[in-house]
Amino acid sequence: MKVKNIKKLIILFCLMIFSLSNLSFIFAANNEPDLTAKSAILIDIKTGRILYHKNESERMYPASTTKILTAILTLENCNLEDVVTINHDISSTIPYGYTVVELQIGEQFTIEQLLEMLLVHSANDVASLLAEYVGGSIEGFAQMMNQKVKDLGLSDTHFTNPSGIHDDNHYTTASDLASIMEYCIKNKEFVRLASMPYCSISATNKYIARSYESTDRLVVPSDSKNYYPYLVCGKTGYTDPAGECLVSYSKKDDLELICVVLGGETINNIPTRYSETKALYEYGYNNFSFKTIINANDFVEQIKVKNGSLDTQDLNLLAKTQVNILLNDSESKDNVQSIINLKDNISAPINQGDILGTVSYKIDEKEYKTELIASHAVESSNLFYYMIEIFIGIVLILIVYLILSNKKIKKRKKRKK
Repeated sequence: MKVKNIKKLIILFCLMIFSLSNLSFIFAANNEPDLTAKSAILIDIKTGRILYHKNESERMYPASTTKILTAILTLENCNLEDVVTINHDISSTIPYGYTVVELQIGEQFTIEQLLEMLLVHSANDVASLLAEYVGGSIEGFAQMMNQKVKDLGLSDTHFTNPSGIHDDNHYTTASDLASIMEYCIKNKEFVRLASMPYCSISATNKYIARSYESTDRLVVPSDSKNYYPYLVCGKTGYTDPAGECLVSYSKKDDLELICVVLGGETINNIPTRYSETKALYEYGYNNFSFKTIINANDFVEQIKVKNGSLDTQDLNLLAKTQVNILLNDSESKDNVQSIINLKDNISAPINQGDILGTVSYKIDEKEYKTELIASHAVESSNLFYYMIEIFIGIVLILIVYLILSNKKIKKRKKRKK
């Protein structure tokens, strides 16, 4: 009995080891980050492919990530050298607990200085000042914000103020916020301002010099715990209803990614938005890469050209340019679907290099396309012209025959008379 029991224990132990090894394989294969954030998205800018998503279409409160839209609207409607004078006590209009820089009545700042305080220090009074300067009022600027959102084709975003001060009707989604960020980073001045780890504002006639460190710890090199060397720029946000928020843009090698984290937590007084944003970026960089599906001038398809000469009518179609597809390392190039679309009524003559259609490669609802070109010239067949000549010859022979026949008939008639 004891020996049998030992054998059973050995078998059971082996089964447990086997099961654990299988579980570890499953966890290793599915290495997506496990986030505390309620909503998140990671997007490749070049292709638009979503690399990670979690409740990305759920409406969320954006808090101060709102300020990226305030910044881009200011840049599009002002010059950096424009001077703004504070004509009323704006700071007192901001609810208690929200960040301000204590703007003083009569103080003057350039638009560039205001944008630095907006994006680096996340100053809410500055956001209100810019809204009034650009839009005439907070309400007028909110209309501009919502018009821009509409122009970008976003349907799940609505703004009521320029700073992200909580309002039940002030909301967005991770997906929409990523699209707004993608639009913003097309502006070089926005990227420069949103990437600043520090800013210094010289003393004014009303206040001493101001210096601020970025609220986005990922761009601050001195913060060794949170600093992320591949981050280009970003904007944080926080309110109690919104939770920890961060929208950012990162670049490493040939991958440019946008990451949005909304509704994150604070654990042991440490915001999770930094660690979870870094985890998402690392997931993207470690698991996705561009792979060449086809090179320029590679063979794609052969067709027979109508009216082509016998020695040129068989035509190879070649890829005009190289096609690189963003793939997860677990995805095989062999699984990529190809779709060929040719022009209608392709016929001779054709010149070498003529564009005759396209070939598309599709994966994960994303399409990569290149044009198809002729590998060689296709000459028109001479058979058609030979047939015409033969036909004309036959017609001429018939005409001559008829004329001669007519003459013979007339001669016979004369003899009979």
